[in-house]
Amino acid sequence: MGTPKTEDAISIGGSAGIAARRDPSNEAQIRTDLAAAYRLIALNGMDDSIFTHISARLPDGPSGAKRFLLNPYGLMFDEVTASNLVTIDETGAIIDDPYGAGVNAAGFTIHSAVHMARHDAVCVLHTHTVAGVAISSLQEGLLSLNQWSAQFHGQMAFHDYEGIALDLDERERLVADLGDRNVMLLRNHGTLICGRSVAEAVKLAFNLERSCKAQIAALSTGLTPLPLNEGVAAHTAAQYARAYDRTEAAGIDPEWDAMLRLLDRSSPAYAD
Repeated sequence: MGTPKTEDAISIGGSAGIAARRDPSNEAQIRTDLAAAYRLIALNGMDDSIFTHISARLPDGPSGAKRFLLNPYGLMFDEVTASNLVTIDETGAIIDDPYGAGVNAAGFTIHSAVHMARHDAVCVLHTHTVAGVAISSLQEGLLSLNQWSAQFHGQMAFHDYEGIALDLDERERLVADLGDRNVMLLRNHGTLICGRSVAEAVKLAFNLERSCKAQIAALSTGLTPLPLNEGVAAHTAAQYARAYDRTEAAGIDPEWDAMLRLLDRSSPAYAD
């Protein structure tokens, strides 16, 4: 993402006519997008063996059952496909499990809590990257040092570490800490992203990751950091928020389509 001349130049959306409108009620599309998210996270080195998760809410089942997609336990992110994703309900019960290995219990704890409390969160993305864990382990968290990190200024939630997320009682505290924010630092643990679409969650995750990397790089020089002032940081965050809003409202996202074309060239099996 280059330096924009105006907020309309921020490359997180596009105008009508460039790409096809996305249908949030299309299960096949949600499956394909979620599988793509797993591959893109792996391609960018943001996975953690078979751990961490990206989930997506499906349209309710015929009887009104809440349904969510999660990765099969035991698969690397670059093995996830649209057809092997596991469908679960809000209790964690398996509805459909093509791979036959179930899902990770800790993944269900975190993701079910957010989905059930935040109906706007179509996608929930959790990572343990080196940079994300490092920043989550700092008292100061993410600093508004540059354009990338300024988009998160005043937009982040925080949740204290309570151990591996197996205790269902933690869900209430996690959701309370998240509130209506879409980006959370899980203290001493990693990051959590909510998106109104899979595409939005992935883009937020990429921008947060490079913000964390840039902070570590800047502070590692031993020179004096130059944080943005409050007014500029808040203004920049609002510019980014409006651009994300326009993209979601339009349902047209050239940046996401470009990411899918990248996968079509490098690992097309994601859509199988």
